[in-house]
Amino acid sequence: MFLEQRDFLNPGEVARLIALSREIHFIEGRTSNPQNTSKVNLQADLADKQNTEAARIVLGAFARSRPFRDFAMPKKIAPPLLSRYEPRMKYGPHADTPFMVVPHEGGVMQLRSDLSCTIFLNDPRSYEGGELVLHAGTRPVVIKGVPGEAFVYPSTFLHEVRPVTKGQRLVSITFIESLVPDERLRNTLFELKDVMSLEALKMDRVNWVRMDVALSNLTRRWSQP
Repeated sequence: MFLEQRDFLNPGEVARLIALSREIHFIEGRTSNPQNTSKVNLQADLADKQNTEAARIVLGAFARSRPFRDFAMPKKIAPPLLSRYEPRMKYGPHADTPFMVVPHEGGVMQLRSDLSCTIFLNDPRSYEGGELVLHAGTRPVVIKGVPGEAFVYPSTFLHEVRPVTKGQRLVSITFIESLVPDERLRNTLFELKDVMSLEALKMDRVNWVRMDVALSNLTRRWSQP
């Protein structure tokens, strides 16, 4: 299951991130995955102080997004990182590493990647190629979002970024450890929450409360705080 959220970032936040991308120092993307020779891109230098502001903008959007919280049930979120693709750059088919060490409050923390997220920043008409492709069985899911749109998907999926042939692709990426690591159980909770939200005004109040209690108890049982 995927989550697509348009307007995840507001226009002011998108504009600020694009401005920061012109000032932040970018480094070779394979620094974070040196074994994958198919990774050819650029990513913000974590040592650049302005990278902290860029990460804070995106983390603020996660904090206010109810759809994201309901879908991901986040326990930890890696500091979001600006990633840039110039012509002929790509990221070949890969699965995200299950565990990673990321910066956290002046130190580091270990995070299990249950979910991955790509936030699109520039106009998709300004570059050619560069689509995010998820391989769901035999059918590829092709995504090329509008500015400020977030796409959240299971880190277990084989995925890639197709080569950019013209222009520049700019995104922010991050990884999420969920309170409910089992994807099937997490999806079930999300479906129940979504149906309850849609049907709230139609349901008898007593029945809605009974469903809410059952959902809360399932969440407690399946969560790993």
